[in-house]
Amino acid sequence: MTDFTEQDLSGSTFVRVDLSGARLSEVRLNDATIRDADLSGLRMRSAWLNGVRMTGVEVPDLEIYGELGRVVVNGVDVVPLVDAELNRRMPERALMSPTDAAGFRLAFETLDRLWAGTVEKARALPAETLHEQVDGEWSFTETLRHLGFAHACWVSGVVLADPSPWHALDLPWDEAPTFEGVPWDRDVRPPLDEVLDLRAQRRATVAAVLADLDDEGLARHVTSATPFMTEADSLTVADCLKVILNEEWEHRLYAERDLAALAG
Repeated sequence: MTDFTEQDLSGSTFVRVDLSGARLSEVRLNDATIRDADLSGLRMRSAWLNGVRMTGVEVPDLEIYGELGRVVVNGVDVVPLVDAELNRRMPERALMSPTDAAGFRLAFETLDRLWAGTVEKARALPAETLHEQVDGEWSFTETLRHLGFAHACWVSGVVLADPSPWHALDLPWDEAPTFEGVPWDRDVRPPLDEVLDLRAQRRATVAAVLADLDDEGLARHVTSATPFMTEADSLTVADCLKVILNEEWEHRLYAERDLAALAG
């Protein structure tokens, strides 16, 4: 099996080449052209697909999960249709895009209620099950640890300008750059209550930010005090809180999906 680690193959041509079962990680395929290819069973994760155009394709079975901005299928932008259907199925979802301080407070209170039900389902499973991954995704405890990292990064690190907001259990995303002093323990298996205690602390930090927040405060410009998002120079408090709302909403859905699989 050929290993192409740390090689520059830009501009290469692959004709009648079998790449079935290949593993591509940290690979740049921008501006590549793919013709007459069999992509059956292809799995993509953490991919950036801006400006992708697919024509003459046959799609008998395709699933997409992610943040969708504009997805045109046969001339129709399907994203507004998908958003409307998801909001119909889950009315609380519409609350995750607040426009004022009261809306942000309601959104976080709604998440508290929804997550309480999810945690109750998790507690019904054996403790070790909560460290099991489903289909290569994060375990339940890893999901909670990642949300702790997100809170530390966006709320403490940006909104509150804390240069070192980390806890040892914080878990960055898998493709995150490594920085000295930022936790990155993939092997630790903490008990659920320990992770929930940290989660409660993170939630208390958000509550303190929201307590006296008004609409003018939402528009306040902020910059990151940690090594993450240092290039973002137009962030507002509202932007940071919306990131947390999105992370909390989406990861709870993932957790519900995987808990159901583990219970089954």
